[in-house]
Amino acid sequence: MYTEVFSELFPLMSTANPQTLEWLLSIAVEHEYPTGRAVLMEDAWGNAVYFVVSGWVKVRRTVGEGSVALAILSRGDFFGEMAILDESPRSTDVIALSPVKLLSVAREKFIQILFKDPQLHHRMLQLMVRRLRHANVRLQMRSSPPAVKLAHTLVSLGENYAHQTAKGKEIFHIPFKDLADVTEIGVEETTKIMEKLHEKGWIKIDTVNQAIFLVNFRQLMNLAGKV
Repeated sequence: MYTEVFSELFPLMSTANPQTLEWLLSIAVEHEYPTGRAVLMEDAWGNAVYFVVSGWVKVRRTVGEGSVALAILSRGDFFGEMAILDESPRSTDVIALSPVKLLSVAREKFIQILFKDPQLHHRMLQLMVRRLRHANVRLQMRSSPPAVKLAHTLVSLGENYAHQTAKGKEIFHIPFKDLADVTEIGVEETTKIMEKLHEKGWIKIDTVNQAIFLVNFRQLMNLAGKV
């Protein structure tokens, strides 16, 4: 992967200097995982930072005998950055929702990079603050109607990860259970709302190709209160 492609693919790297990018690519380890495989286990947090080159993953928390999805991540995003600075035990893991390709950078080397490149350090802090703001928005929306909350989740996924096609913004057909978890509503509610949005023509659910097309993105934004 060329440094220009790496910089364009990952917003975190948009301000990094060329020397940083070259070093990162030289020390990064490539990984490929099939659907359903654990990408990162609970006891592995803090060992490295991971960059999603392609595919979709979910961060989940173990709850009793089951689990709850906390976040959905895809191409251009990263995870593990907070754990490298925090040595407390983890109760989350990362699972591949689709075939996924990752790059990982070991904890010690990534910390070295942060000290060497202040622009990268600053950019990482910016993105971490953005995630905190997103979490605050989710907290503020807890009393909102389920349809509004789900539209907000779909819009966020569309803005961050969608691939633009002739049918609209395309995202992966995320299991409704995971969509429900991330949105903090019930699975039945999620199913009914998604079916209603499909009937209205705002989204198109393509189960054959494992895709959801956000056909009328502006209407979804209106419903989510983002316009």
